[in-house]
Amino acid sequence: MKHDKHDKHVVLIDDESDVVEAVSEMLELEGFSVSGFTDPNAGLRSLDHHCQSVVLCDVKMPDVDGLTLVTAIQHRAPQVPVLLMSGHGDIPMAIEAIKLGAFDFLEKPLNADELIEKLNLAVTHCQQSQPSETDNASSASALPIESVIIGQSKSMDIVRQQVMALAHTGVDTIINGETGTGKEVIARALHDFSCRKEKPFVAINCGGMTESIIESELFGHEAGSFTSANKKRIGKIEQASGGTLFLDEIESMPIAVQIKLLRVIQERAIERVGGNTLIPVDIVVIAASKADLASLGESGEFRSDLFYRLNIASLHLPPLRQRKEDILVLFRHFVVQASLKYKTRPSTIYPEQSQQLSRHDWPGNVRELRNVADRFVLGIVGDGFDLTSPTGEGVGDDFAFEKQMEQYEKNVLTEALIESSGNINEVSNKLNLPRKTLYRKMKKHQLDKDSFKD
Repeated sequence: MKHDKHDKHVVLIDDESDVVEAVSEMLELEGFSVSGFTDPNAGLRSLDHHCQSVVLCDVKMPDVDGLTLVTAIQHRAPQVPVLLMSGHGDIPMAIEAIKLGAFDFLEKPLNADELIEKLNLAVTHCQQSQPSETDNASSASALPIESVIIGQSKSMDIVRQQVMALAHTGVDTIINGETGTGKEVIARALHDFSCRKEKPFVAINCGGMTESIIESELFGHEAGSFTSANKKRIGKIEQASGGTLFLDEIESMPIAVQIKLLRVIQERAIERVGGNTLIPVDIVVIAASKADLASLGESGEFRSDLFYRLNIASLHLPPLRQRKEDILVLFRHFVVQASLKYKTRPSTIYPEQSQQLSRHDWPGNVRELRNVADRFVLGIVGDGFDLTSPTGEGVGDDFAFEKQMEQYEKNVLTEALIESSGNINEVSNKLNLPRKTLYRKMKKHQLDKDSFKD
């Protein structure tokens, strides 16, 4: 839905229809236009990449938790500010959502003046962050680097800083990291945030290729250069001219091909297989390796001169087990992606499932995490690690115990309120609870003192 640039439009999402009705009426009296939704998915579908709305949504709704919803909104409409409404017991979740990029949160019951003030700030923020009409299409569609390289750990902060610094220099770079850590994501970011972003990003995996195949793939060939070469072929290096060449698993490249690649990097020119004409190429080379190329160079398994030519700059991607604080952020991101891909509703991630994710060692790193998220959304079981149901054994027992304790607490409060006919002072003294704590627990269990009066 498109709105006038100066229109103060709010997308209101709350599963309680009376809340949507009351808040909509209040906001419209204050000069806002409001689109109200009790279905989070319908609210999400109303957003697009170019909309200039502000989202005001409940942090806790059936089937969708606030963190997953914030991630989904950022994925669909990254420029849209999200204001969360949270009950007192949900404030920790709201704070986590702000770490993920939510604009702010308000505690229920809503204070009208505070709500209007924060909505006006969010509207101003949204309008200021919109690209001007003179901006070109590429900058209008650009995402912040935090939406591309995801993670809240200190190590990923450093990686993002390195990527932004190196992208502007255009130097050849080596990316080191275990299998599945996301080396190609980093390579693409180095390209997408550089002045070469409108030119080709050409990737080739050097693993498992014979010398003749990889040579033909990289350099191309002239017609008749070998038996099956019935026509000229442009190689990957030539295709990447003006842009970026990404060589994944470069440690697997045959030594003879390494020698030819070294010459290309030195001279920025190639010869096709079977040809003798030097063809100039303008490329930035990004190589990725799960092995230590310096050590391989010392043992003669990799050309040391090629390593030093490529290693003008280097990036190291830590394994997921060393940045556990990124696991849930990444998992929610992948759950949203999978939900969009398979056209399902984003599932709630229960606290005990979050614990399972954090405890796992992730030998397959981010790739393994993405696969687990896909299976979680589809509700299927695969090889290796899978999230168990909250009602299953192990962690599920912890979940059942927590629920029992919550129910016990509610029963104790209810019994005391009945005995005191809703007199808060009596309940506070009887249970030895400060009034503030008592009110918080009553709100958590939706207990109203007036309903206990004679």
